[in-house]
Amino acid sequence: MSTVLRGRVAVVTGAARGVGERLARKLSARGARLALVGLEPDELRRVAGSLGTEAAHWHADVTDAEAMERVAGEVRDRFGRVDVVVSNAGVAAGGPLEGCDFDVWRRVVEVNLVGSAATGRAFLPDLVASRGYLLQIASLAAILPAPLMSAYCASKSGVEAYAHTLRAEVGHRGVGVGVGYLSWTDTDMVRGTDEVGLMREMRQRLPWPVNRTYPLGPAVERLVVGIERRSAHVYAQGWLRGTQPVRGLLPGLLALGARREMRHFGDRLAALGGRGLVGAGGAADEKARAQR
Repeated sequence: MSTVLRGRVAVVTGAARGVGERLARKLSARGARLALVGLEPDELRRVAGSLGTEAAHWHADVTDAEAMERVAGEVRDRFGRVDVVVSNAGVAAGGPLEGCDFDVWRRVVEVNLVGSAATGRAFLPDLVASRGYLLQIASLAAILPAPLMSAYCASKSGVEAYAHTLRAEVGHRGVGVGVGYLSWTDTDMVRGTDEVGLMREMRQRLPWPVNRTYPLGPAVERLVVGIERRSAHVYAQGWLRGTQPVRGLLPGLLALGARREMRHFGDRLAALGGRGLVGAGGAADEKARAQR
């Protein structure tokens, strides 16, 4: 196993579950010390306490720039440095734009895009000091925008562009920036989406390999290897790499197929309009906002 990360300090947002939790475990197994950030203090405490290397956790909303500045300062005080930041925190919602709860739509963009930028901005001085690396978690949704996921696709397209821009801004200062792409991966978010029968049915009608749910472990292992290599692009499923050369064609092809699918599901789509954020992570976000 590589020793590149031994003794390094890695910050992972959205670390209470799913990709974030598994990343924390795999980074710790490679010797990294962990700073975990998220909205679920009990779950973060559980994860931090179960790691084999030094770890601590911070309760913070990534969309709160002042809170993230505070966290960055406290992480610096605790560990003395930051070498890796994984901007992973994210939420999702499904349904047509027409008739949607726009507060939910806006929240997806706030967490996924604004929260990512707030995270990067807060920890950038530390990454400059250590000549470190930031991995921004994006999605297949940045490459292949799908119907009923306008907020999620827009936010993931946004974080992809943000990360590419940041790489160009700070590369000369020794900071590496990468974008991580995942297809449907077995997390609470994906399982929460599948609990909505219509969303599950529509996804099953997608062509292979997009319609598959992929295991979490191998996907996160690819992300960790990307972190070790300071890769500009990291693909959690190998076939995603092949979408890049043809990505300009994909939205048009998808739109053609979507016409048939939208007609097929017709009036059933209206039932999706009032739903909130999906999965346990979405529920945690809504609970945290309600308690303010």
